[in-house]
Amino acid sequence: MARIPAAMVAVSGIVGGYATARATKKRPLGGVVLGAAGVVAARQWREAAGGKTAAALTAAYVAGFAGSHPLAKKVGAWPAVLGVAGGVGLASWVLADRRG
Repeated sequence: MARIPAAMVAVSGIVGGYATARATKKRPLGGVVLGAAGVVAARQWREAAGGKTAAALTAAYVAGFAGSHPLAKKVGAWPAVLGVAGGVGLASWVLADRRG
């Protein structure tokens, strides 16, 4: 079975976490989606690019999630979520996925 690139896992976690929280009106459920995808992505980052890069990408993932909240006040919720997800996805591809 083909492995899903870590960039796609990370993007899906950010977008899917927000979409889940919004659709269910249960923020903790969105957090479960975000967290589960983050764990899978971090494991793939570590395998593909090593511990330091995995730590940096995990920090970007968490910072993207946190940063989307104040950004949403300026540009709207979906644009903020999609923007940070794209940034994390691009970083993942550049630093880890294209190597493997």
